[in-house]
Amino acid sequence: MFSVGKDFQRAGLAIVLRCALAAVLVAGMSGCAPTASTVRPTSPNFDARRPNLVVIHHTSDDTIEEALQTLTTPARKVSAHYLIGRDGEVVALVDEKERAWHAGLSWWGGMRDVNSLSIGIELDNNGDEPFADAQIVSLLEVLAGIQKRYHLPVANVVGHGDVAPSRKVDPSVYFPWKRLAENGFGLWCDPPWAPAPEGFDLAIALVALGYDPAQPEGARRAFLRHFAGDENRLSPDEEKALAACLLDRKMSGE
Repeated sequence: MFSVGKDFQRAGLAIVLRCALAAVLVAGMSGCAPTASTVRPTSPNFDARRPNLVVIHHTSDDTIEEALQTLTTPARKVSAHYLIGRDGEVVALVDEKERAWHAGLSWWGGMRDVNSLSIGIELDNNGDEPFADAQIVSLLEVLAGIQKRYHLPVANVVGHGDVAPSRKVDPSVYFPWKRLAENGFGLWCDPPWAPAPEGFDLAIALVALGYDPAQPEGARRAFLRHFAGDENRLSPDEEKALAACLLDRKMSGE
């Protein structure tokens, strides 16, 4: 019995050693290969992830120091790729090709994990104040760099409130979406808008723009906050006309 136990121990040790060797040779494998012949070289057929969306936030803080504390504390589990101060200072926090934790539970254009396809930009703003001009100038410079690197569609610059309409309202109604659109980032339509086609369905149009079909009322409020600056300012016909104009701009790539 003693010799059997020794044999068993030696066999177990051999398995452990093979597992350790396999772990060194093939990082990330879920199991241990029984023989070295099963180890395969890493495929060279890959490249880095390419972000396809920018999500803009406001920090809800009064100072950039408070925002940095939030965005860099491990226990808070929140981050962004960039933080832009009121004075225009740009702080890079996460590499663009890495997945920052900024959008949370979200949905845009059929994607539930918005963090995996987006770049998050936090603006140092408490939500109850206009955005400083220096801050917006720096934001436009950051967006220009992102556009040059990844060739994002014009429509793919949105707010946190757009991708999480039942939870978030940032950036606030003070955010200058029109100014961004004039510089080629995001959609915009100035009134007066041509009437929507007969039978135009607002809910379907919002889904086509990217909003979550599971949150129709939240999506509608986010849409109005973003593109009209007020959730209650437009009549139902005006809401449809605005959505139709934006959808036409998106489809045409303007």
